[in-house]
Amino acid sequence: MSDPTAADPTAASTDRITALLAAHPWVADARPAPDGGVRVVPHPDAVAATPEPGPLLREHLDQWAEVYAFVYETGESRHADDLDLSGWRASDTGAPLPEAHMRDWVERTVDLVLAQRPRRLLELGCGTGLLAHRLHPHLDGYVGTDVAQVAVDRLTAAALPRTAFVRAAAHETTASEVRDAVDTVFGPGTRPDCVLLNSVTQCFPDLAYLTAVLHGALAAVEDGGTVIVGDNRHSDFLLDHFGRLERARDPEADEKTIAARAAAAAAADEELSFTPEAVRAACAAQPRPVRMSVHARTMAEDTELTRYRYDLVLRVGPRHGAPGTRPVRRVSWAARQEGALAEAVRAALGGDGPVVLRGIPNALLLDAPGAMTPYALRRALDGVDAAVLLDTADPRTLAVAAPASCAPAACEDAPAPTGPTAHEPFPLFVGRRLPEVLRDHLRRAEPGAPAPVITVVDGAEDGRS
Repeated sequence: MSDPTAADPTAASTDRITALLAAHPWVADARPAPDGGVRVVPHPDAVAATPEPGPLLREHLDQWAEVYAFVYETGESRHADDLDLSGWRASDTGAPLPEAHMRDWVERTVDLVLAQRPRRLLELGCGTGLLAHRLHPHLDGYVGTDVAQVAVDRLTAAALPRTAFVRAAAHETTASEVRDAVDTVFGPGTRPDCVLLNSVTQCFPDLAYLTAVLHGALAAVEDGGTVIVGDNRHSDFLLDHFGRLERARDPEADEKTIAARAAAAAAADEELSFTPEAVRAACAAQPRPVRMSVHARTMAEDTELTRYRYDLVLRVGPRHGAPGTRPVRRVSWAARQEGALAEAVRAALGGDGPVVLRGIPNALLLDAPGAMTPYALRRALDGVDAAVLLDTADPRTLAVAAPASCAPAACEDAPAPTGPTAHEPFPLFVGRRLPEVLRDHLRRAEPGAPAPVITVVDGAEDGRS
């Protein structure tokens, strides 16, 4: 049988180019596409999160490191050594978020951390030190890591007592520099009793990397300690978030147009967002038990930081408490409470023993009878040992656990997820970056050869073509 490419130089060229692409170490497979381009499947090692980040994933991490190094270097919103708000901008206007709101944001996070009563804290992604400056006086020791050397240098120069700062990524909890800092500050061989990641997960590429970071943090903390993952973007609210942005940009557009634009913007979003269920799944295979609670952001001002973000507290190790601990009562808020809401909350929490009050409509997200904002709920509970939570049955509603120590009980009967648990930006990055790398590879390997259109597909998609 004759070779059809012998009489078709275009086909021969395509086959040669496809073979060159297939030989690249970041490519698992390359095949001609019907439109004359080439479809490539990334090599698993190039996009892997473990045991070490693959080269494409590393490039994604490095991209964010460069962004924050530039932001911190310019220091455009550096109000004081302990209040550098550089990079904190509103999505709708691009303007810096109000200083008072950001102070509230910081204080709420500090409250959540100190409520866990840590003594030795390791913060992964400490940034400009917004939390380090406020937490270290309450601790026996604090170690912070960050990918931006300028941030590490400034915090080191501040010479805060009983602290150390190291340049390291979030997955590098076992790096020698981090271990040395921990040994120096906490004592040789002493583990942190709290690992903190706050407002960093949005920069992660995908759930695989988030899982790797969580496993490292959970392995690092001592029994009975906590891992706090704060200020996370909730993926269930992406469409609402972008819908509001599109409506603000074009108030006269019809609903169908706004919905289409919001869907396109959400699909193209370059930051990670996820549901609490994604973290629960990531923790499921841990050798030590992990109990999770999902906390609402309770700042006074209605912004995207209050409306669409949440905190997670992961309690590691066996449950402490005497045998026969009283069961947690579960009470439904229901729509009947429309009067004095603060009094209604306290009445619902009344009675004997621990209680979880659920189904309180979040007034930032729902127009419903008995709705309250997270801030109003926190104020209603002033002086009460209680935690304001997201209701895992419906994240548009709130819950309250009293005492706060029973907050994990609010998650124990959470329904199984029925849809996606995350929006992952890494496939978008790979789809853009891998063709750039491969075109450069072709220019060097085959000078003057026409560059085909290169499309990145996953293995399943390639198999269907």
